[in-house]
Amino acid sequence: MAEIAAEQEKAKIDMERARIGQTQAEAELLRLRQFVETSREEMKLLDEEANLRSFGFYKPQYSFDSSSKYQLALDRIRDEQKSMISGKTAATCSIEWTVNGSRTEGRKQINQSLKLILRAFNGECDAAIAKVKYNNVAVMEARIRKSWETVNKLVQVQQCAISVTYLNLKLQELFMVHEYQEKLQAEKEEQRQIREQMREEEIARRELERAIQEAERDEARYAEALRKARAEADKAVGEKQERLYRQLEEMQTKLAEAQAKRERAVSQAQLTRSGHVYIISNIGSFGEDIYKIGMTRRLDPLDRIRELGDASVPFQFDVHAIIWSEDAPFLETALHQKFNHRRVNQINQRKEFFHVSIEEIAQEVHRSRGQIEITRVAEAAEYRKTLAKQKEANRLHILNSSLPNLVVSSTPVPPLSL
Repeated sequence: MAEIAAEQEKAKIDMERARIGQTQAEAELLRLRQFVETSREEMKLLDEEANLRSFGFYKPQYSFDSSSKYQLALDRIRDEQKSMISGKTAATCSIEWTVNGSRTEGRKQINQSLKLILRAFNGECDAAIAKVKYNNVAVMEARIRKSWETVNKLVQVQQCAISVTYLNLKLQELFMVHEYQEKLQAEKEEQRQIREQMREEEIARRELERAIQEAERDEARYAEALRKARAEADKAVGEKQERLYRQLEEMQTKLAEAQAKRERAVSQAQLTRSGHVYIISNIGSFGEDIYKIGMTRRLDPLDRIRELGDASVPFQFDVHAIIWSEDAPFLETALHQKFNHRRVNQINQRKEFFHVSIEEIAQEVHRSRGQIEITRVAEAAEYRKTLAKQKEANRLHILNSSLPNLVVSSTPVPPLSL
């Protein structure tokens, strides 16, 4: 009887141990799961590739108007870092240690530790700052903060730490370098746009000079021909004289046209702000309701539009309106400001593409310029022909794939009996 009771008691103890063991295992499993989840979140934060897929808009913390001012501010931040290091305030120890009873040896060991953690932290910061771009600022900031936390944990037992002030200076350097690079790129783009504008103005100036010279040559040629024809007509009689007088009228008309052409060219050359504002689209390249509103001082604005439709885009631009104005920059700026919130590129204001309907553009142009001719439907000939060709190719492909396999008989066909 005692043996049975002992066996039952042993079984109860084993069951209790098993229950406790299972509870401990479940607790350990829960702890491991929490650790894995925490680690995953940290890795997700530091995963640059993940961040590249969903980065947010970086709001500039500094708004200097030139790269030189950014450079000066960057130099100041780095000088402050050097000052903290030389003043031994970048990393500090809150207590005084002794080694083998020696305070000197204790200070020596602590100084070595502080140098090591600063070197490690600075190395991480330099690597992050060197890699910073428009789409990974948040990632690089997280890396610097994580490095600061990790390094401080390593020397927490010694009660040493890199100061928050020094961390903030490193973050300021990160943001400053990023904005400095962005400003440099913006200045390069601005210089490129200025060179492009100067090139356009130079082309326009040459065209005007060439037009004036051609008009002056035509005027001189027609005037000389008119003088000779008038002298010959004065000597002629009868039908010949009548025929010469009719020719004189034609030459007089051509001379007047040459004079008017010269006067227009001279007038346009004198009006430095005169030019054409054009409204064009390219649905094959950019889609529906995307229009470019630009300006050119070329005598023939279509020359400029043809240049825009070169090999850099797959299809030619369609022209919806060309408006001549004595103050073309003012008209262009007015249209840009009206549709500023509809810009396709919200960052680079020099890009002149707008997501707007042609009706809205037409209403604004009519409001400011009166009734002018605007083509509302884009022909887009090459694009529509391309779509038609693709549609036909798809139809033939579907038709061919749906036909049954034809079996060709090898038996010769007997000749027809007459």
